[in-house]
Amino acid sequence: MAGRNLIFLAVAIGLGLIAVVLANSYFSGVEAEQERIAQQNEVARIVVATQPLDFGTALTTENTRMQNFPANSVPTGAFFSIDELVQGGQVAIRPIVPGEPILADKLSGRAVLSANLPDDMRAVSFPVNATTQVSGFVRPADVVDVMLTRGEGDDRVVEVIMESVPVLAVDQVASESATEPGVGGNVTVMVDQFDAQKITLARQLGQLSLALRNVENTEPGPGIAVSARDIGSGYRAPVRTAYVEAAPSAPAPRAPAAAPAPARPRGPSMTVVRGTDTADYSVDRLGGR
Repeated sequence: MAGRNLIFLAVAIGLGLIAVVLANSYFSGVEAEQERIAQQNEVARIVVATQPLDFGTALTTENTRMQNFPANSVPTGAFFSIDELVQGGQVAIRPIVPGEPILADKLSGRAVLSANLPDDMRAVSFPVNATTQVSGFVRPADVVDVMLTRGEGDDRVVEVIMESVPVLAVDQVASESATEPGVGGNVTVMVDQFDAQKITLARQLGQLSLALRNVENTEPGPGIAVSARDIGSGYRAPVRTAYVEAAPSAPAPRAPAAAPAPARPRGPSMTVVRGTDTADYSVDRLGGR
């Protein structure tokens, strides 16, 4: 009996140890999950701007500060130390507003316009003046149409060679916040390689002008050239519309047929006039022939 009791005791102790190990593992897993959730709910301190930062503005301790941010929502490229940010002599290459996180893709070691160009786009410049630049109201971040005037005399023509072209800079001003009118000597626009070639060639053919348009309006124009013959003629090129087949027109009503004229008698005849009426009478030949 004593040996059997010892066996039961050993089994009970073993089962108890197993239960303790399993319970410990379970609670350890729960604690780890709670720690993970707690870390997700924690905040991180990242660098944000304290004032508007335009293109070329250097990042310093005066225009940046640390701010709490949800740890699970920190954007890619954020900085976690002001010292780390200002040591590299970084400058803004895109506008940054107060309170916005400072991200690496908006900074560069030097202020270069090429950092704002997509991979397949080009920046190209051409000369303008107060008239061709809409009295100086064309500024960076505006959208324009580019027109070419060429030819001489009656053969002179103006045509739109590009539409909805973004303006990158006017002279050396590339900041999108520079909204005050100013007449520049050159305008830099963003186009693809083919359009860059067109502008370069168009500069040699005639004068380039800009037409300022609404940045939200992307509808293409009629694309019709205007010549010197159109000025003062009252002619306006029709707007291109889809062709609609005209419905067949109803046949015109026929006029009533005129009454047939009375047949004139054959052979010798005599006309008798009574007032306004006339009458023809046949006359027999002499001898009844």
